[in-house]
Amino acid sequence: MSLSRAPRRRRSTSGRATLLTAVTLASALTLTACGDSGSGSKPSGSAGGYVTGPSGISTVAKGDRAEAPKLDGETVDGKTLDTTTLKGKVVVLNVWGSWCPPCRAEAPYFAKVSKELADAGKDVAFVGINTRDNSKQNAASFEANFGITYPSLYDPDGKLMLRFPKGTLNAQSIPSTIVLDKEGKIAARTLVAVNEEQLRSMIDPLLAEQ
Repeated sequence: MSLSRAPRRRRSTSGRATLLTAVTLASALTLTACGDSGSGSKPSGSAGGYVTGPSGISTVAKGDRAEAPKLDGETVDGKTLDTTTLKGKVVVLNVWGSWCPPCRAEAPYFAKVSKELADAGKDVAFVGINTRDNSKQNAASFEANFGITYPSLYDPDGKLMLRFPKGTLNAQSIPSTIVLDKEGKIAARTLVAVNEEQLRSMIDPLLAEQ
């Protein structure tokens, strides 16, 4: 007597798509979460090559820079923000989480430099991207504790990171800092926590550009 085999259950197309999306998001978020090293290689995309210095800061020549993606959504304080409205200013994007020790280490420098540049009337806008925090309360407490006064987009699933084009200086770790020039193009990036000197070294040359 033979036993009939039960028919194999097929996974639906929509189920596979949902699974792939979840895996992609998880990979982006956990690639080097709270990492302490970055890649020194050159991207292969149309943006051209970049140079990574000994401090781990990568920069792109003005003529080779790629357009930054639109980053928009709700902020930690419940308002809305669209980074494309900030063209004309140097934009400092900092990816952070309240749970991340290197993020806590660099936060005082971001608070200090952002305040000093604002007081000096410089054309610089700071925007945080808060990720992997499961509540806005944790993120808001972090900002209050460290005196962060600029807005942060609330991005718990890391979806905003995926908007950066492949082959560009994109966010690959937490923390990451990306600086855009006044034309809204990606000019510099670091995948490690920064101090005040390193942060200013990413901003000052772009302020001086004509």
